Amino acid sequence: MKLKYDLGNEQIQNVLKTHPRIGEILQSYDIACVTCGVGICLLKDVVSIHALGDEAEARIEREINDYLENALETA
Repeated sequence: MKLKYDLGNEQIQNVLKTHPRIGEILQSYDIACVTCGVGICLLKDVVSIHALGDEAEARIEREINDYLENALETA
């Protein structure tokens, strides 16, 4: 999973603090890790551990990168 700004290598808790929209994207794929109280897993691992398949992972990657691109344009 190649996310802009190397975001895949960030802990999920930090990602969600800065980008709550990414939590919404993950929840739309039934990835409930966004409510985890520990939150130290890396974003890329949160996605891969659910074994959704290459196609679903590619969609998640695309949605997150599209969000990040759009977020920068409006900032």
